[in-house]
Amino acid sequence: MTTAGSTVAASRNPYAEQAPVPTARFLHGLNPLAKLAAPLPAMILILFTRDLATPLGFVVLALALLLVGARLRAPAVVALLIGTPLGVAVLGVTFGVWVDPARLDDASTAASIVLLEVGEWRFTLAAYLVGLATALRVASIVLLSLIAGLTTTGPELVRALVQNLRVPYRLGYTALAALRFVPRFRHELDVIRAAHRVRGIDTGRGPVAAVRRSISYAIPLLASAIRHAERVALAMEARAFGAHHTRTERTVSGWRLPDTVFVAAFWLVTAAIVWWGLLAA
Repeated sequence: MTTAGSTVAASRNPYAEQAPVPTARFLHGLNPLAKLAAPLPAMILILFTRDLATPLGFVVLALALLLVGARLRAPAVVALLIGTPLGVAVLGVTFGVWVDPARLDDASTAASIVLLEVGEWRFTLAAYLVGLATALRVASIVLLSLIAGLTTTGPELVRALVQNLRVPYRLGYTALAALRFVPRFRHELDVIRAAHRVRGIDTGRGPVAAVRRSISYAIPLLASAIRHAERVALAMEARAFGAHHTRTERTVSGWRLPDTVFVAAFWLVTAAIVWWGLLAA
């Protein structure tokens, strides 16, 4: 029987077992390893494709999964829906400019369509299509990697690696502690810059002044980093980190049936897209 006092005590105890918080989007509830394993074969296959249909299919698939299964803010949604086609179009021109005309099929209709001509240099539709295929491959790989990147945090990935793939926890949590130094250093740098402004330190403008500012920031930032590293090392040693071969996990990251279903369904869709690309070619 649960009393009011025990309920209050449990709510104050950060180590008390908490009920799982339901997630509104399904990608956030999947195992991080499932979100890495599912698109991995597709990302490998994309490297060996040369057509337009296959990477385009994976771009549409990744966009659909991100929009339906991930919690995205409005700027991120706009960037995906508008930035992706614009980026692919621009990269298609950039990659198409570097295409060797000798490797193009001169007998094709696209090779005879000139989009831009400067002197003796011609930018044909065939060159743009080759560049567009390369841009689509790049975009598809980036979007497929965002399936795990936008829905998984560093601690979740480390827990999944340690508990599911048996990565030594000494390596996993040490790497996680090192990654957490980055926001700490960013905060310390903001504090140092604010302190310089309060003291009225003015190094001037221009590249030489930028180098002086960097040097003036480096020494106090290095001192702060050393102090923080010592505190982290003492905290880990006080908790006997690494003294035992195994570690009791506060949060369990297990492989469940939805993870298997997601990976299997993604691989089936991957095979269908590759088959469709072969037929379209």
